[in-house]
Amino acid sequence: MASEATQLSGGKDLVEAVASFVFDPLGYVCAMFPWEEPGTRLVAEIGPDVWQAEILMDLGVGVERGEGPVQIAVKSGHGVGKTALIAWIIHWFISTRPHPQIVCTANTKTQLETKTWRELAKWNDLAFNGDWFNWSATTFRCLAAPGTWFAAAIPWNKDKSEAFAGTHEEHVLVVFDESSLIDDTIWEVAEGAFTTPGSVWLAMGNPTRNIGRFIECFRRYRHRWRTFTVDSRTAKKADRTKINQWEEDYGEDSDFFRVRVRGLPPRVSSMQFIGQDIVEAASRRVIHPSSIQKSPIIIGVDVARYGDDKSVIYVRQGLATMEIRKYMATGSQWLMDFAGIVSEAINVWEPDGVFIDEVGLGAGVVDRLRQLGYNDAVGVNGAREPQDKDLYLNKRVECWGRMRDWLKSGGAIPNDQELIDDLTAIEYGFAGRNQFQLEKKEDMKARGFASPDIADALALTFAYPVQKKSEIQKILPHTRGEQVVRDWDFLEWGIGEAR
Repeated sequence: MASEATQLSGGKDLVEAVASFVFDPLGYVCAMFPWEEPGTRLVAEIGPDVWQAEILMDLGVGVERGEGPVQIAVKSGHGVGKTALIAWIIHWFISTRPHPQIVCTANTKTQLETKTWRELAKWNDLAFNGDWFNWSATTFRCLAAPGTWFAAAIPWNKDKSEAFAGTHEEHVLVVFDESSLIDDTIWEVAEGAFTTPGSVWLAMGNPTRNIGRFIECFRRYRHRWRTFTVDSRTAKKADRTKINQWEEDYGEDSDFFRVRVRGLPPRVSSMQFIGQDIVEAASRRVIHPSSIQKSPIIIGVDVARYGDDKSVIYVRQGLATMEIRKYMATGSQWLMDFAGIVSEAINVWEPDGVFIDEVGLGAGVVDRLRQLGYNDAVGVNGAREPQDKDLYLNKRVECWGRMRDWLKSGGAIPNDQELIDDLTAIEYGFAGRNQFQLEKKEDMKARGFASPDIADALALTFAYPVQKKSEIQKILPHTRGEQVVRDWDFLEWGIGEAR
């Protein structure tokens, strides 16, 4: 490291100061960032939280002993500052060890790119030795030897797991963020990297599943791991208002509160509302056109609420997906333009039912369509009462429940990664009377997921049962919206053929 040190800015004193923290990550974090310094975003911060300091001290003790790999597993509630801790550990490791192998991954590519890896850039901008490094969307390189001295952000793929295999590097750091949803195959391959004393494996996340390799770090494999549990209520960065809302909405002993606040696994096997296996099976199905000829064509429309969300038109006939149209809002006239796009889809497909999310901006689309004469466009408010009040809290989760039944019963979707992510990302809890309740979109975004706009549009096609129109009805003037829902004995949820 001596020859390369001459290329690092800050002079010999800074290089020697950094090197002195090789076994002291807590000391490094306290010394290398401008805590309480006016004019920085740390002006009101005195240093790491108590739980962060405890983990940093334990990590330092482990690497100094050099008795073997150091494996640390942290299950926590939401918003405690875990991505900051990940950024600090990566920064400490790459600053104090020459030519390391550092791999960082997360549950999804979105989480990795927009949360975990971006946090490293934020802290590097604050670090006193920040100009030693160059951050990009996929790598974090030391300028003294950029070809061999770097950390890499790598989305995991169980079919391409070699990126997590062991090497002969002396200094290895592997970081898993939101570890519950990282496939067990990746865990098994990563184990091969940990043959060198001083190697570090950090696995963190909300314990959203009570099965899988992450939670087993705290059970069957706890003798190999240094384990920590962080309750959001004890963390200084946690949002107290949000915690109180969750306690009111779900109850302190609910699985949702256990996972999101207490850092405990759910009592059920997973918080996923729709399992990965169900969605992957649906993405491989092929529906023969002859099997859906008697099924109604239904259009679901989800209207974007925010600038980074999509407006989506989803066309479904029976078990088949017929078309998906996705749009990003552009310009002040976008809402009226989108209403025109929806009307065009109605003209093309001549659907038997059209259901539009009328919460927020969607109400404007419904109103505009009715002005244009499309009176059978039905607005759906996800907060309203469901048909099945015993099973579902509101209309939105009922739509998702019907969609899940459809997927299980043979529904087919395209192999669209955005749709697959939408369907599998959303989690659930139980309301006061043990009714299913979906997590809110803002909570999904806080976990690093996008708004599930495509899946919401598909779910809307299950808002109400629909009867296939006769050819005579199709040439008559548009029927009124309330006439879509008729005699329940002759209606179809879209699962299989019309009854």
